[in-house]
Amino acid sequence: MFFLKQGSGAGEKLGMYFTTVGIAFLSLVIGQLFTEIFAVKTLGYSLTKIPESADLNLTLSLLLIPFSFVLTGILLSVKFIHKRPVLSVFTSRKSFDWKRFGFSFLVWGVVMFAFMIVSMNTGAPIEWNLNFTTFIPLLFISLFLIPIQTTAEELLFRGYLFQGFGFFFKKGWIAILLTGTLFGLLHLANPEVAKLGNILLLFYIGTGVFMAIISHMDDGIELSMGYHTINNIFASLILTNDWQAFQTEAMYIDHSEPMLGAESFLTILVLQPLLILLFSKVYRWKHWKEKFLE
Repeated sequence: MFFLKQGSGAGEKLGMYFTTVGIAFLSLVIGQLFTEIFAVKTLGYSLTKIPESADLNLTLSLLLIPFSFVLTGILLSVKFIHKRPVLSVFTSRKSFDWKRFGFSFLVWGVVMFAFMIVSMNTGAPIEWNLNFTTFIPLLFISLFLIPIQTTAEELLFRGYLFQGFGFFFKKGWIAILLTGTLFGLLHLANPEVAKLGNILLLFYIGTGVFMAIISHMDDGIELSMGYHTINNIFASLILTNDWQAFQTEAMYIDHSEPMLGAESFLTILVLQPLLILLFSKVYRWKHWKEKFLE
């Protein structure tokens, strides 16, 4: 069975999807309230107005913890409301394919390292920022909490909502466009959007569409999860700047002025299509027309 259609079984009802989306939203609110109260009561500041003197590692942890609430809410809903295997919102395979996850993780990681090296050698103001006192805790935070964050987002958009739109609209291309658009709009409150303008949302929407396509054609979210996870770990652990969503004690810091650079357009117009081509050849994707139109 195609991954998209795993949410269209005989026992599925539209009300189940509305209920689970509501639970996911409520879980996020509860998680954010929990971390916000902790920050205000214990640290003396709100997570909506983080002071420059704040402990960046602790702040990052507090920003990521609510995603564990979302992840838990979705998984419990799939199991107890939809009464179907949790694996069904991850993949159509008999087990989660860690090799696919690792391949996507590795490929996009190499590309990002290459971009950074080129930038450093073409005059970009990238500064060595390594401090082992702060970097070691960041390493554990990034490797533990960021995968929870990205898994929650992938499960919600490329897994659960994707199958929900498939159940309602019966068309793969509609599910791809809707989940891609919603994923982009999720980033509307990010500080980089405030800095660069709403045009940046086109990059996020394009990336959401890309990840929906590879999930749809590969019948599982392993490739998308690998891409998303290394993307966020890299932004947290390796190269950061002073205006993006993740403010961290990364190995390098980019002091470039906020701008929507050529690399953003290169990513969505060239690199992501090339990745689709690469994955399609490696995993021998078939039934393109059937999956998009039927």
